[in-house]
Amino acid sequence: MPINERRSLWRRAKPYLAVFDVPLMLIILMLLSTSLLTLYSASIGIPGKIEDHLRNMLLCFFVMWLAANVTPQMMMRIAVPAYTVSVLLLVAVALFGTIKLGARRWLHIGVIDIQPSEFLKIATPLMLAWFFQHNAGALRWKSFAVAAVLLLVPVYLIARQPDLGTALLVVAAGFTVIFLAGLSWKVMLGLFLVVGCYLPVAWSHMHDYQRDRVMMLIDPTKDPLGKGFHIIQSIIAIGSGGMTGKGWTHGTQAHLEFVPERTTDFIFAVYSEEFGLVGNLILMLMYLLLVGRGLMIAANAPSFFTRLLAGAITMIFFTYAFVNMGMVSGILPVVGVPLPFLSYGGTALLTLGVASGILMSIQRHRKLVQT
Repeated sequence: MPINERRSLWRRAKPYLAVFDVPLMLIILMLLSTSLLTLYSASIGIPGKIEDHLRNMLLCFFVMWLAANVTPQMMMRIAVPAYTVSVLLLVAVALFGTIKLGARRWLHIGVIDIQPSEFLKIATPLMLAWFFQHNAGALRWKSFAVAAVLLLVPVYLIARQPDLGTALLVVAAGFTVIFLAGLSWKVMLGLFLVVGCYLPVAWSHMHDYQRDRVMMLIDPTKDPLGKGFHIIQSIIAIGSGGMTGKGWTHGTQAHLEFVPERTTDFIFAVYSEEFGLVGNLILMLMYLLLVGRGLMIAANAPSFFTRLLAGAITMIFFTYAFVNMGMVSGILPVVGVPLPFLSYGGTALLTLGVASGILMSIQRHRKLVQT
């Protein structure tokens, strides 16, 4: 009798515990293992980083498990409230937000500061996927116009903080939903032409530090000890790694503190110096597997809503990796975008955990629908 009770208890608990998608989880574990190795080296002389990162990883797995247990039907129910509350919090930031490092991005609530723009990385594609699912039978040009407004409102509020890195990620995720919903190539071409024509106007409205970042991208040697220091030192670190790297914990640029923000936004420079071109190719392969698994889940999603949402989340992974590697390598301007599952930082890791959990939920419920 006790054996039967034990089996019965396991059967009841299994749907809530066995929720992780094995291929996706293996890829994430490989990236997090690489993160621990690289962060250990990058944080030598900085006490507490590894312990904090391990705690953040545990929280990442916890929120991933929570998100994987949320059904797509429940996601549709919370889409509108989540988007509305997140946008209202952005408005509150603009009115009452805390200024740190010259940017108004945080909102003080009780004893903690929160960054509402992080919520929009998930809430915006969630809202857009709900909108297109709700109007799936009658998509017109007006539908895409409304979707554009739903996307531009949070992007505008985030860009004003200013936080161009987060704004870029929200744009990438939101535009992916709009594109997958059926936006024509002609309209896309027209949008790109409009954006191209608007660039001179946008340049005049940019902050001085933003224009400096673009100019340093073109020629960082104009101010090698000031505004161009980040890019120059990261490029030196990447190049000095050679084919196979200098070896784990033997990177001189990082340990002599030439590489700034070496545990967060510029951790790719530390990794490249120690593991070289071969290590970079392996890391890029892991990200390709991550994106590929996300696209596979999106292609096999059981509904229009889940297909759009899975595609947007996969684009978030790709944009994170592409923008970070691009800025550290000196081919994109420096923006505050961490390397996914590698950089130190609790907020970004929790956001990635929620995104991964949503993918796992979509994959899991695809199997349930087929069964």
